Amino acid sequence: MNTHYRALLGLGLPIVIGQIGVIVLGFADTIMVGHHSSVELAAASFVNNMFNLAIIFSTGFAYGLTPVVGRLFGEKKTFETGQVLKNSLLANTVLAALVCALLLALYLNLDRLGQPDELIPYMRPYFMVLFVSLPFVLWFNAFKQFSDGITDTKVSMWILLGGNLLNIIGNYILIYGKLGLPEMGLTGAGLSTLISRILMVVAYVVLFFFTNRYRHFRKGFSTGKINRADFTLLNRLGWPIAAQMGMETASFSLSAIMVGWLGSTELATYQVMIAVSQICFMMYYGMGAAVSVRISNFLGQRDFYNVNRTANTGFHIILVMIICTSVPIYLLRHHIGGWFTDDASVSLMVAQVIVPFLLYQFGDGLQINFANALRGIADVRPMMLFSFIAYFVISLPLGYIFGFTLNWGITGIWMAFPFGLTSAGIMYYLRFRYKVKTLGNARY
Repeated sequence: MNTHYRALLGLGLPIVIGQIGVIVLGFADTIMVGHHSSVELAAASFVNNMFNLAIIFSTGFAYGLTPVVGRLFGEKKTFETGQVLKNSLLANTVLAALVCALLLALYLNLDRLGQPDELIPYMRPYFMVLFVSLPFVLWFNAFKQFSDGITDTKVSMWILLGGNLLNIIGNYILIYGKLGLPEMGLTGAGLSTLISRILMVVAYVVLFFFTNRYRHFRKGFSTGKINRADFTLLNRLGWPIAAQMGMETASFSLSAIMVGWLGSTELATYQVMIAVSQICFMMYYGMGAAVSVRISNFLGQRDFYNVNRTANTGFHIILVMIICTSVPIYLLRHHIGGWFTDDASVSLMVAQVIVPFLLYQFGDGLQINFANALRGIADVRPMMLFSFIAYFVISLPLGYIFGFTLNWGITGIWMAFPFGLTSAGIMYYLRFRYKVKTLGNARY
């Protein structure tokens, strides 16, 4: 068992550190925009939630590559591993075109979604800059899932940290108009994000094609063919994961629309809480990704006993992470809002919303761990149904009931999330337990 803890920590900590870089970026974005203008903070809240839905949906699709690469790597098939990366880049390009088409339709209807009128002039330019950056997110995801799948998690860590550091520096320069550049506010934050996303893809391209690190896989990429078998497999695995993650994120993004009905102060509060929630989500997900990679490696070796042990060990580690994040967040609940904005009403509202946020941490950790465990064994289709039940049948209706029918406002909307996330976690756990039992070689 100790071997599993050491292996998961060794594999997962670089992913977690890379995710912390994303967290720091989210904090920096929100703090800089919030102190520049609370109106821009509210506008960023809405746009970011819409793009988070698109990005996490697309990231879920890219996760379909991880079990494929992990299994091939476990079987030491380097040519096939390089070839499947080539097919994954094509699949992600097709998905980028589809997602961009949907986002363009959303952009054309921004003024029809019931958001405060004063926010629309800030939303439109910021939306379009992030729109241009989206294909680079998908290409980066393909390279990242490839390197993670072959257990080379440190590469994505360093690229994420470097890209996010550049993004933060760019934010400061472009938001506030430093180094002789014009003060661009929220649009400047978007431009900084676009530049950093382009450079992160360039970094992966240089590493893959011009260094010795991935030379064993380049032949498969260069001479391997775009083929229906790989393309179909990646879509068969990727779409259910994208749907599962997309529905989870949609429960937050659609809740942001409901929060917008309450007013700009509530929407600014929601953006602060999303930034806080990403601390926990990204850290747990980093360890969950390691669980998926390690399980897929054991699946390639047909070692189902260690498939099961890896999932259990991963959840133990995530439980410790839950405690380590929840305690300081609770103790600092009256101070967190002030880090992001000078608006006292936003700070007070943040302190109230912290309590329902902490209530769903166990459920969030449970669903992250066992969703990734199911991805590791490539059992992804049932998660679509479980996610629909958890987020669209349970969470979103409860959010409306608590927030508007019972008049609990933004606190009521957040109170629905513990029900959705915990129910999803229980369903994923029961499915994984059943599936591993049917595969045999597992002990409970």
